[in-house]
Amino acid sequence: MTKTKGSFISILPLLCFVGVFLGFGIYNQDFYALPSPIAALIGIVSAFVFLKGKVNEKIDTFLKGCGDGKILTMCMIYLLAGAFATVSKATGSVDTIVDLGLNYISAAYFPVGIFVIASFLSFASGTSVGSIVTLAPIVIELAEKSGSPIGLIAATLLSGAMFGDNLSVISDTTIASTQSLGCEMKDKFKANFKLALPAAIIAIVILLYIGFTTETTAVVLEKNDYNLLLILPYLLVIALSIIGINVFVVLFSGLLFAGTLGIGSGIFGIMDFIENTYEGFTEMTEIFLLSLLTGGLAALVEKAGGINFLLRNISKIIKSKKSALLGIGGLVTVANFCVANNTIAILISGKVAKEITQKHGLKPQDSASILDIFACYVQGIIPYGAQILILISLSHFQINYLELVLNSYYLHILLLITVISILFKKNPRTLTV
Repeated sequence: MTKTKGSFISILPLLCFVGVFLGFGIYNQDFYALPSPIAALIGIVSAFVFLKGKVNEKIDTFLKGCGDGKILTMCMIYLLAGAFATVSKATGSVDTIVDLGLNYISAAYFPVGIFVIASFLSFASGTSVGSIVTLAPIVIELAEKSGSPIGLIAATLLSGAMFGDNLSVISDTTIASTQSLGCEMKDKFKANFKLALPAAIIAIVILLYIGFTTETTAVVLEKNDYNLLLILPYLLVIALSIIGINVFVVLFSGLLFAGTLGIGSGIFGIMDFIENTYEGFTEMTEIFLLSLLTGGLAALVEKAGGINFLLRNISKIIKSKKSALLGIGGLVTVANFCVANNTIAILISGKVAKEITQKHGLKPQDSASILDIFACYVQGIIPYGAQILILISLSHFQINYLELVLNSYYLHILLLITVISILFKKNPRTLTV
């Protein structure tokens, strides 16, 4: 199967996947009623039916897509994240941290506190996924024990993680967008910050209002009801993340430390540690399989010219500077809906975005900022994206997808401010609010 310019047929497999996944979700009022890997499998079958080429070539392309380095990296992170969450829960680390929070922090401040902490951790570590993996077990347990709406609390974690990742100079998305557009990181940060900071401030005000008007049923424990040593695994993971250690090393170190602490304290034995680790692996099976299958599906569609077809047709409608910036946002939006990975979406649309930037005389840092913001927004709302799937999986499907997205105030405000900035500024080359 040779690489072509593509046609509408070449994007049908992606439309099948997205259509089946969303269609079942809307019909059943539950976006996870149909296991997501099954929806991806339907898309893959349609790729083998509709796309031209020999079966063996398609299989080879599919397997290479599944084996892509970024896909396998995410899959391993999922496994380690599930294991760390399960073992630290069994050790008592999660309960201890939650009990501390219930004792010393008013439940009214939970939404804002989680947003700020997630923002800081994500900004420092450069990864929204890593931040969600680290904080999700605590946040979910905190919501349950305090009586806070779990959808709201999870949404603040998601929003904070995306806010920090969007601005971080060591984030994959920042590196991809600046390298694609050929601009300095500090320039992209300034352009991005002028849009993201007002959105964050408005979101914080909303979260404070919601926090003080939401009824909670927090249970206050005595100070001697918990062992402070049990918080060490999470402190280790957070510290290693902040100083920039590889996420594999961070999660594996946390897993081993939590296991050693549990065994050394007599909380569980070696076999219990092994069983808990494997249980954590199995809890991430769905997102693991979905990542592999969508990686292969995206490779099939890309080789058939599907991505090029989408980008080429979107670029045709660009006529002015304002439409150029909106077009760049549209490019990365479509790409991200297709591949469900904001970094890959930026890399896919980056070349076309650079051509548009040069053709219409835009500042590269503004285009890079738009690329990152739109990719950030889409990644934070698609039900088959890693960030939301991790939250859903670690909550054992207690979180309602629609409630999660509706409560992600920061993301919606960021998109609104960005679009307003493009549409209503006299000179769209300088994006300010």
